[in-house]
Amino acid sequence: METTPFWLAEARPSVASATVDRADVAVVGAGITGCACAGTLARAGLRVLVHDARGVGTGASGRNGGFALRGAAARYDVARETYGAEAARELWRRTETALNRLESLAGDAFQRTGSLRLAADVEEHVEIRAEFEALREDGFGAEWRDEVTHLRPDFRGAIFHPGDGSVQPARFVQALARRATEHGVAFVENQRVESLDDLDAEQIVLATDGSGRGLIPGLDEALWPARGQVIATEPLSERLFECPHYARQGFDYWQQLPDRRVVLGGFRDFSILTEMTDDETTTEPIQDALDAFLAELLGFMPDVTHRWAGIFGLTQDLLPLVGPVPGHDGVWVAGGYSGHGNVLGLLCGELVAAAISGQDDPLLELFAPARLVQHV
Repeated sequence: METTPFWLAEARPSVASATVDRADVAVVGAGITGCACAGTLARAGLRVLVHDARGVGTGASGRNGGFALRGAAARYDVARETYGAEAARELWRRTETALNRLESLAGDAFQRTGSLRLAADVEEHVEIRAEFEALREDGFGAEWRDEVTHLRPDFRGAIFHPGDGSVQPARFVQALARRATEHGVAFVENQRVESLDDLDAEQIVLATDGSGRGLIPGLDEALWPARGQVIATEPLSERLFECPHYARQGFDYWQQLPDRRVVLGGFRDFSILTEMTDDETTTEPIQDALDAFLAELLGFMPDVTHRWAGIFGLTQDLLPLVGPVPGHDGVWVAGGYSGHGNVLGLLCGELVAAAISGQDDPLLELFAPARLVQHV
């Protein structure tokens, strides 16, 4: 059984070796956020050095389910009530713009397929219908589907989001890293940053999402690690799913790739306490749940070729942390995407780079780390 993520087995990101004498900005984390941030800063004329404990795209950015969705972890109707109507509208609009940018940067690693948010029971049907109505009220494209005939009968309707898509995340990170190196960004791979004091730079950006804990205790308390487990099958004989699907508030998610293999993940709520960890290993209870759901979904059990786990960052209010870290001059953070890192990682990587360059943005107030990170 292959424990390397399918994405990384198919396309291992790499960068050309380069050196800088001294960096204006040190970025910790060479995933989507770190590469997007570094490239943006370099294009603004700054010298940037990116550090990663393993290599480009080998963390959460190469270990997720390959979904590229607008919005954030909270449903849109809940976001309007929690963050305010205008803030929610702005966030959803900006993620739509980020999706368009992802498409332009990723090339054929991205496919605009749309996505289906499914109701797994009557209660979820009521919830996502409320989200659909809220989206339509505010002018966002969405389609309601009462019938999802390609699925078993207990799925009770769905929202189709036409602008969403599927991304091969390792190839996407490769594109971002290559673009960054073209503008002079240098990478230090296979070297863990143990202390911020080890970094010789005027500004530091922490872009490790749920990994890389131990550098700032106050940040560790606000940004919690969570483990997501995923499987990939052999290519199936027929195409069953035209776009990414997700149900049970996103705890179950799957898609079928162009070669007809199925990538399926989730079920961390089956053992939620053990899955709140930064231990990047698969576990039998979750893997068994994935297998059982896969067999139920397809009506048979195909060969599973890859099993893997990845660590992502959760926050209490399901919004990212982007901006200066309280009590640490010159230290910035961009992370905490609560499972939506492929799009939010791009958006927030470029957003924190703009903030370092002195640009204001309405999202910076919404994402301000000071709302959750204690000044110690």
